[in-house]
Amino acid sequence: MTNLVVNYTTVHQLYRAYMPFIKPAGLFIDTTDVYFLGQSLSVSYQLPGAVEQMQFEAVVVWINPLGASGGRPAGVGVKISSEPDLHKHHIEQQLSAVLSSGDLTCTM
Repeated sequence: MTNLVVNYTTVHQLYRAYMPFIKPAGLFIDTTDVYFLGQSLSVSYQLPGAVEQMQFEAVVVWINPLGASGGRPAGVGVKISSEPDLHKHHIEQQLSAVLSSGDLTCTM
């Protein structure tokens, strides 16, 4: 299984990466590495202001290739498969003030 590490340093960066349309929870990870749909990953991530990293198992469900339309960054969207409700809670707690924003995201 491939391991990815990502640090979301700002709430805006986390907002752009959050994929609320992926059920139960999903995140976008900027990367130029090549992955394929359905690939299993282990992801370690750190939320803005957090001192410790969290980890989950995931499956690739979205791919933005290099040169994606709309200036979107290359990377993958992952569906969180281990303890999704826990991770969704922590992410949405960070995003509570901006979830209804109309700002562009990395995916849609």
